[in-house]
Amino acid sequence: MTVQEERDTGETTDQRPGCTLLEHPSLYINRELSWIEFNRRVLDEAADTGNPLLERVKFLSIFSNNLDEFFMIRVSGLRRQAARGVREAPPDGMAPSRQLAAIHRTLEPLIHRLTLLWHRDIVPALADCRIRVLRYDTLSSGQKAALGDFFRTAIYPVLTPLAFDTSHPFPFISNLSLNLAVTVRDPGTGKEHFARLKVPTNLFPRLVRVPAGGTEPDGDPDEVCLVFLEDVIAAHIGMLFPGYDVSDVHPFRVTRDADLEIVEDEAGDLLTAVEESMEQRRTGSPVRVEVSPGMPASQSTMIRKKLGLPVSSFYAVDPPLGMADLSFFSSIDRPDLKDIPFIPTVPAVMGDGDRLYAAIRKNDLLLFHPYESFMPVIDFLRHAARDPEVLAIKITLYRAGKDSPIVDALLEARENRKAVAALVELKARFDEENNITWARELERAGVHVVYGLPGLKVHAKICMVIRREKDGIRTYVHMSTGNYNAQTSRVYTDFGYFSADPQIGADAADLFNSLTGYARITPFRKLLVAPSGIRSGILSRIEREIGRHREYGDGRIIFKMNALVDRECITALYRASQAGVKIDLQVRGICCLRPGVEGISENITVTSIVGRFLEHARIFYFRNGGEEEFLIGSADLMPRNLDRRVEILFPVSDPVICAGLRDLIIPLHLRDNVKNRILRADGTYRRVVREPGEPVVHAQEWCVQHRGAWQYGETPH
Repeated sequence: MTVQEERDTGETTDQRPGCTLLEHPSLYINRELSWIEFNRRVLDEAADTGNPLLERVKFLSIFSNNLDEFFMIRVSGLRRQAARGVREAPPDGMAPSRQLAAIHRTLEPLIHRLTLLWHRDIVPALADCRIRVLRYDTLSSGQKAALGDFFRTAIYPVLTPLAFDTSHPFPFISNLSLNLAVTVRDPGTGKEHFARLKVPTNLFPRLVRVPAGGTEPDGDPDEVCLVFLEDVIAAHIGMLFPGYDVSDVHPFRVTRDADLEIVEDEAGDLLTAVEESMEQRRTGSPVRVEVSPGMPASQSTMIRKKLGLPVSSFYAVDPPLGMADLSFFSSIDRPDLKDIPFIPTVPAVMGDGDRLYAAIRKNDLLLFHPYESFMPVIDFLRHAARDPEVLAIKITLYRAGKDSPIVDALLEARENRKAVAALVELKARFDEENNITWARELERAGVHVVYGLPGLKVHAKICMVIRREKDGIRTYVHMSTGNYNAQTSRVYTDFGYFSADPQIGADAADLFNSLTGYARITPFRKLLVAPSGIRSGILSRIEREIGRHREYGDGRIIFKMNALVDRECITALYRASQAGVKIDLQVRGICCLRPGVEGISENITVTSIVGRFLEHARIFYFRNGGEEEFLIGSADLMPRNLDRRVEILFPVSDPVICAGLRDLIIPLHLRDNVKNRILRADGTYRRVVREPGEPVVHAQEWCVQHRGAWQYGETPH
C-alpha cells in the first residue's frame, strides 16, 4: 500500500506501535544512501571543468577520503548490526542487510566513475598543464635509472615481504594500508607461493617525483613528472625474491572497523579508556577490500577467505587505489591551477584588546568565516590571557588542530595566573590522539581540564571570559557553529558570535558548571542546550509556526544545516507543510526528508551547496508573525546531536545582524544557481538550471568578493 492509498483509507502498513501516516517508511530517504548522494555531489565537483584543475583533483581526494570514513564507521556499524541480528529498522524501514546490499549496488558505478574521471579526464588535463602522472613502463631510460637508484638506496632497505604458506601465518593487514599481493614461482619445482608486501606510504610520498627528462638532454625542466610509489616497487620487485620468478603483482587495500567502542566505566578515567580503545582502529574487523581488476581469482579468493569477508565486500578498482592520497597535488606550486587566494577581512568595528570589549558591550558581533577572519577570536583569547582585569577563561575544545593558537593563548593565560578551565572532548572521532596531547599539555600548565561526559560528546562550541570592570564583573561569550580551529576556519563556512548579554553569560556559566561539576539546569534563559532542550525547542517553534499560519497564513521556516535525520523533526516539518507553511531547507549532506510528496511535503524545498568551502554553518529561522527568530549553533537535526551530545543553539537578537541574515546571507545561499542542487522526491539531486537571461548567483564567490559587506547592508548586484 502506498502513502497516497494510506492517506485515502486512513490505514498504515507500518507495524510500529503508534505509527502514524507521517512516519511511513516511504516518506524517509535512507540515511546511508543519502550520504552516498552527498559524496556523488563531491565527485560532481571533480568533474566540473569550471573548477581549477588542481581543485578538481582535491575533490577526488575528498571523495575518496569520505568513502574510507564511510566504510570505517557506517558500513562497519551496519555489519555489526547484521551479525547481531538487530531487527530495529531506521525510519525508512530498511534492515541492515538490505542497507548493505543497497550500498554495494549504489557504490559500484560511482567508484567506476571515479576511476574513469581520473584516467580519462584528469590525468590528460594534468599532462596538458605539464604535470605528468606516468606509468613506469612509459618512462625514459634516464628516468628509470634515476628511480632505480632511489629504490636501491632508500626504498629497498625498509621493505619487508611476508610469505604465506604452511609455516608462515597470513600476515596482519593494517587499516587503509596499501599492499602488493605477490605471486612467485620456484623455477625448480614450478610451485607457486604467495607473499604480501606493504607499501611504505608512511615513509615516502605516495607520488614520487622523477626528473622531467632523466638524463635526456631534451627534457623540459619545468615539467613535474610523477609516478606512484607502488609502481616503482613493483618494477623492482624481483630484487626482493632472488632465485624466484615473480609471476603476478597486484595492489590491494583493506578497510577496517574504526568506530571505537569506549568502555568508560571499566577504566580509571576517560583518557585511559580512549587510549586503550584507539588500538581498535588499526586492528578492527575488516569491512572492505579494494583489489585491482586484474588480480587472479586464486589471490582474491584466498584474501577474502583469510579475512572472512563476503564477495560483496570486495571492490574491483582500477589503480591507483586509495585516492585520498591525491591530496599530494595541493603541494604543487601552480597557483594558476588553484582557486584564487583571498585575505579574510576583519570588520572595522572589531578592534583588538579593549576596543573589542567595547564593541561587544555595545552590540553583539557576528563573524562569517572564512570570508571574515578567525583572528578576532584568537585575539580575543590572547588579550584575555594578558589583560590584568580578566579573572577566568572557560572553553570547550572539540577539534583544536595540531598547531593551535587557541591552546597557546590558554597556556599563556595560566602563565599569567588566570583561572582557566577547558573541556577537551577526547571522543572527537579521528582527533582523539591530538586531543589527548592537548589535554595533557594543558593539565601540566595547571589548566582545569575535563575530558568530556560519560555517555555524551561535548560538541558545543563556546568560550567565556570573565572580566572585572568599573561597574562590576562582566562576562563576554563567544559561540560558534564551528571548532576553535584556525586551519579549518579557512575552508569551512561558519558563524562566530560575540555577546556580552548578561543572560547569555549566565547561561554559559550554568552550562560550564554542568560540564565540569554537578548541575542540572533546565531550561536555560536564552540558549537551547542538548540533550534536553534543542529538539523540544525546535519542535515547539515549528508548532508555533503551524498555528500562526492557520490563523494568518504567513508561516515561514528556513533551516540551513549539515544533516537532517531526526524522525520527530522531519515529521513536524511534514505537518507544517501540510498546514501550508512554506519551508526552505538547505542541507549540505544527509537529508532523510523526502520533499515534493503530494499532500505531505509539496511546500518543502530542499537544496544543497557543495563548492570550494565546506558549508558548515547552521541557521534556524522562524518568521513568527514578523517577530522573527534566528537560532545559530553547533547542532544538526540528527538523533546523535539531539540525544547523545551536548550542543547549543543561541539566539541572534541584534537587528543589524538579523537584517543581514534575513535579507542577504540566507536568500543568497537559497538563490545560488551555480553550486546549488535540488533534492527530488526520489532521493536524487539535480543542479539548479538557470533560466535564459537569469543573472548568475554564486553564493560562495559573492561572499569572497564582498566579504564583510553583508554586515553593512550591501546586496549582490
